[in-house]
Amino acid sequence: MDAKPDPPKHPEASSSLPKPMALFEQGYVNAMSHFYRGELGRIMAWRQRLDATTTWAITSTTTIFTVAFTVRDVPHIIFFFNIAIVWIMLWIEARRYRFYDAFRARVRMLEAHFLVPMVMENKQMLQGEWKKLVCEDLILPSFKISALEAVGRRLKRNYAFIFSVILVAWTTKIFLHSPQPIDGWRSFYRALAVQHIPSWFVAAIYLGTFFIVVGGSIYVSKKTVGEISEFGAHRSLWRI
Repeated sequence: MDAKPDPPKHPEASSSLPKPMALFEQGYVNAMSHFYRGELGRIMAWRQRLDATTTWAITSTTTIFTVAFTVRDVPHIIFFFNIAIVWIMLWIEARRYRFYDAFRARVRMLEAHFLVPMVMENKQMLQGEWKKLVCEDLILPSFKISALEAVGRRLKRNYAFIFSVILVAWTTKIFLHSPQPIDGWRSFYRALAVQHIPSWFVAAIYLGTFFIVVGGSIYVSKKTVGEISEFGAHRSLWRI
């Protein structure tokens, strides 16, 4: 005897089953995704501007090095103009870094409070007033760090090395092309003078640059914390 066919299921039976709730509404996810993509593109543009300023500083330094060590008659005071150019590049880059840091703060806010809960599929991680902070920053954009801190960060990251190389090259130029033989501190101090420029003025520029670079780098290292750590707690899990 043939088995009786199963009765057809009512179409409302499947629709009555509870649907899994999405972590965010689709429209909200699309809007935030476009917002994140736009802010990411903006910080990448400012990142390229930072790299351009560093390239200008390195290019000008290389050019001055070539002239100073190729032409013997060029006085060592040319490195004073090298330091002045690099300080100008540092100030311009610090100003650009403040814009970069302001927009990067928005990206980090979205990554920490929007992308992380989505990846973890945990709505309980949505804590704090990050949405209010982002909206306030969109209405009234503001810098997140001071100009002095921006100078210190760029000095520590790139320009401390450039200034160090310039000071070493300046000292080498004095020893190689000094009109008088250098056999001690007094003769070296006398060799600092260039025509009407006294030795104390050149020494003040040299030592002032050295102490500012070293002091600024140490201050930034103690007062600020980098965004990316060198060794994380789960670093071994990222090995391929």
